[in-house]
Amino acid sequence: MNLAARDLDAAEEFYGAVLGWTFRRGPLGDGFSIGERDGVPVAGIGEVVVRMGVPVAWTVYFAVSDADAAVARIRERGGTVGVGPVPFPPRGRAALATDLEGAVFGIWEGRISSRWRLGERHAPAWLELHTRNAFDAALFYGGVLQWVDGGADRFEVAYEDEQVVLRSHGEAVARLNSGPAEAASAQPQLRPRWLIHFRVPDLERATATALSLGGTLVPEADHGWPAAASRQVTVRDPQGGLFTLDESSADDQD
Repeated sequence: MNLAARDLDAAEEFYGAVLGWTFRRGPLGDGFSIGERDGVPVAGIGEVVVRMGVPVAWTVYFAVSDADAAVARIRERGGTVGVGPVPFPPRGRAALATDLEGAVFGIWEGRISSRWRLGERHAPAWLELHTRNAFDAALFYGGVLQWVDGGADRFEVAYEDEQVVLRSHGEAVARLNSGPAEAASAQPQLRPRWLIHFRVPDLERATATALSLGGTLVPEADHGWPAAASRQVTVRDPQGGLFTLDESSADDQD
């Protein structure tokens, strides 16, 4: 996952304070950094808004072996490709697309560090799709990304608690939820979208820090969604990026 930001230094200051991240410059140059927690890579931040003409936003990127083939599958299944594939030195290629209901996502062809972790328990982040029809979304993404083609690194897909759940080696890494998404809403938080959850040990402290640094709460973002019953808060950062803070349980921190 990646944040397209206007000001990289300001983004590092905000997310470092709120989430306890440290940063190192990535292989894509001085305008891109990787946020880490306890030495584990969590997300990338790129100062690309002006250069690429994209909005400030957190975007989920899915790894693929062939970006051109993935783009073809997106179009074949009714999705829209907005950008790319475009090259990212030294050996990466990326594209931005929208699914059947307008949720934005990216694909990435290139090297990925084995230290990246996603998951609802011990990992620092996990993913959630807010969409009108989770089953249709699962069919779309499953076909585009070949989730269940038998490969060693593919997801296990199951229906649990009225959600489509993706698991990797038994760990839930993403949930697809049907709910009251409005594709034409003027408010981005109410449209179909991928939501990135960052897990923190103290939700009140992280929320207060975000607000003190210019972030704002978006209370309506999770209204009506199954996962909203847990302790979480959706925040808009000072540059406009939406994300959610989840409080870690005692078991998660063991």
